[in-house]
Amino acid sequence: MYHTITFAADVQADLEISPKHHLEKTLLRKGSRWDVQIKPYVVETDDGPVEVADLFFADGRVARGVPFGVFAFVD
Repeated sequence: MYHTITFAADVQADLEISPKHHLEKTLLRKGSRWDVQIKPYVVETDDGPVEVADLFFADGRVARGVPFGVFAFVD
């Protein structure tokens, strides 16, 4: 199931295109909307646990470990 999200801040992300390609650095701009599948999880940091998600874009690209604090659900 895809969800529409919007970014609350500019986010520099490494996007996976395919296993055969290098990561592609991309700026996900504040206010941009994307249709994504979301796989949430928690990572432990020096400041405590942080909720993050792997974002699977409709075009097949993947951004891993994106903090929940930088995006919001539109739908």
